[in-house]
Amino acid sequence: MKSLDQHDQQQRQLEEQQLLLTRRHFFGRTATGIGTVALASLLNPELFAATPSGDGAAALATHGALPLLHFAPRAKRVIFLFMSGGPSAIDLFNYQPKLRDHHGQELPDSVRQGQRITGMTSGQKSFPCVAPMFEFAQHGQAGTWVSELLPHTATIVDRIAVINSLNTEAINHDPATTYIQTGAQQPGRPSLGSWLSYGLGSENQNLPGFVVMISQGSGNKTDQPLFSRLWGSGFIPSQHQGVRFRSGDDPVLYLSNPPGVDAASRRRMLDGVGELNRVAAQSFGDPEINTRIAQYEMAFRMQSSVPELTDFSDESRHTVEMYGIDDSGVDGGFARNCLLARRMVERGVRFVQLMHRGWDQHSSLPKQIRGQCKDVDQPSAALVKDLHARGLLEETLVVWGGEFGRTVYSQGALTKDNYGRDHHGRCFSLWMAGGGIKPGMTYGATDEYCYNITQDPVHIHDFNATLLHCLGIDHTRLTYRFQGRDFRLTDVHGNVVNALLA
Repeated sequence: MKSLDQHDQQQRQLEEQQLLLTRRHFFGRTATGIGTVALASLLNPELFAATPSGDGAAALATHGALPLLHFAPRAKRVIFLFMSGGPSAIDLFNYQPKLRDHHGQELPDSVRQGQRITGMTSGQKSFPCVAPMFEFAQHGQAGTWVSELLPHTATIVDRIAVINSLNTEAINHDPATTYIQTGAQQPGRPSLGSWLSYGLGSENQNLPGFVVMISQGSGNKTDQPLFSRLWGSGFIPSQHQGVRFRSGDDPVLYLSNPPGVDAASRRRMLDGVGELNRVAAQSFGDPEINTRIAQYEMAFRMQSSVPELTDFSDESRHTVEMYGIDDSGVDGGFARNCLLARRMVERGVRFVQLMHRGWDQHSSLPKQIRGQCKDVDQPSAALVKDLHARGLLEETLVVWGGEFGRTVYSQGALTKDNYGRDHHGRCFSLWMAGGGIKPGMTYGATDEYCYNITQDPVHIHDFNATLLHCLGIDHTRLTYRFQGRDFRLTDVHGNVVNALLA
């Protein structure tokens, strides 16, 4: 009788256990082993760094989701100098001398072709063409046309490729910036830096693989905001999102220990929190818990690596002056950020994004664009020169450009010494330099109104496909499955522009 009671009790316990073990709980516990392996690989990737077989295969191995690069890379890292607001290519790179003959005249309907324009100028009764009031000259062996506004950039034209035929469907800032950064006009996709962090991994375990820095320019002080989702990871693991560095004594928010907390106390706290998180990971199998543990460990290591990174005391006076760093702070931070970007890529940071606000010049363009160009011209050129002098340019891809260009017609009244320009995505300019890019060339052409592309268009997806190609990645094969679909940076479009490759 007693044996039967024990049997009934055991049977009831088994039934209770089966009721507790729901389908979701079962799969969560099953995934715990995978999460543990993932965490170990994050904290010590060398434990999982198997050397692939085959000649040259080891050189193509990555620390990211791609086990091997698709072909030999020309670049290992990227510095994207993003000119937020839309620089006017008409006034900077796309020289059209015949435009002076059309100054003040109405933009012909045959040129506009009924194309969509923004609500800021759609109500205008007149669309007078505006020729740039700045002089252009040819520079370098290739005779690249550059505006007088960019004298320092003119000295590096033999090391850069100017693209005058970039184009996008977006005509407003937020969708256009989101488009070039993530490959889609709608929010929610991973940013370019996140894709690279995910696919290639990091070369430095003491610094983030993706860093963002923002500076305010001398132009439009009320320029559109820049949202953190522009360097977000979207639907791929959050460890790949960009880390924003700020100016001042505390470059990364909440990184420093608060008063009364020393390094030993912080270490004990992290160990305790880590144990709690590991218990939660075993119970729920959520990979984001393991990501959180890895991010806490990264932050702890950054407490020593970031102060060393941001300390310029080991830089020569010549280098500091070459970048145009002004101790008074009038450079708006961009010059300092350029030097920081060089120091970051030296230490293996995969993707550095410098975002400089103030290029949205709907009015007072002649005055505002002078200040904007003074902000960025010398530091941008110094960055290319510095990377070249240190042997880093060949493996670092540098990009300079914004989300779209500006219209040939004036926004608002056109006067003798003042005008504005609206957004224009049909054609705009951008330059690239370094790893894998053919230097000393101008690619693409537009009509004499700088309104439509007449030769070699480069779409946003083509640009991103080419950038990934320089890093050894086939843009169609760097994907992430989400909600039943394989997503990629270039969506379902994009072609590598082979003419831009060295």
